[in-house]
Amino acid sequence: MADPRPEHDLPNIDFSQMQPVDAAYYRSVDDPGHPLRIALLYGSLRARSFSKLVALEAERLLKWHGCETRVFNPSGLPLPDAEEIDHPKVRELRDLASWSDGMVWVSPERHGAMTGIMKAQIDWIPLALGAVRPTQGKTLAVMQVCGGSQSFNTVNQMRVLGRWMRMVTIPNQSSVARAYMEFDDNDRMKPSPYYNRIADTIEELVKFTLLVRGRIDKLVDRYSERMESAAALSNRVNQRSL
Repeated sequence: MADPRPEHDLPNIDFSQMQPVDAAYYRSVDDPGHPLRIALLYGSLRARSFSKLVALEAERLLKWHGCETRVFNPSGLPLPDAEEIDHPKVRELRDLASWSDGMVWVSPERHGAMTGIMKAQIDWIPLALGAVRPTQGKTLAVMQVCGGSQSFNTVNQMRVLGRWMRMVTIPNQSSVARAYMEFDDNDRMKPSPYYNRIADTIEELVKFTLLVRGRIDKLVDRYSERMESAAALSNRVNQRSL
């Protein structure tokens, strides 16, 4: 079945089976109501970067689901701590993290791990920016591209990082084996089970983001921080009484 909205350019999708996510079913009463905001990061600077191409395929699917998207270009981002935090690319990345409701991370696997380019992007995103935690409680989907047989080392690593960043990493994930064989001369992904898994992952990310957004304040409210806040308030009151 053809795409009823051809501007989304999804030739691999069978639209008789592609179902829009029922936002009303997943949203909370406190949902802000604007389209989901999804930031996409990729981990390669090559002219023909397969992690970037996967990120762009994911972006097309996100747009079909009604999301607002932004893809970060890591070119020009300095190594962590090599520049101050007011560097333009650092500011751009941090602003993107704060703007987003969820993220997609796509990295090649190099020497059995994510690339340094991917890790540098994550390392520039702090757990806290003043009183704001730019990633806490937000959703994350992880994907990787492989030069050889299928591996899951990189997605597993990124799951650990997502947990460290206090993100809700969705269960589904994508690993594309022999990525150089999965794209045509126009840099579009060929129909395959790998593409279908990307579609699955994006659909699940949309569902989880709708489910979590609007509930973040309740989901991340924790005893230890309430105790810390109470102690800070007590100290302020006691100082005023001196």
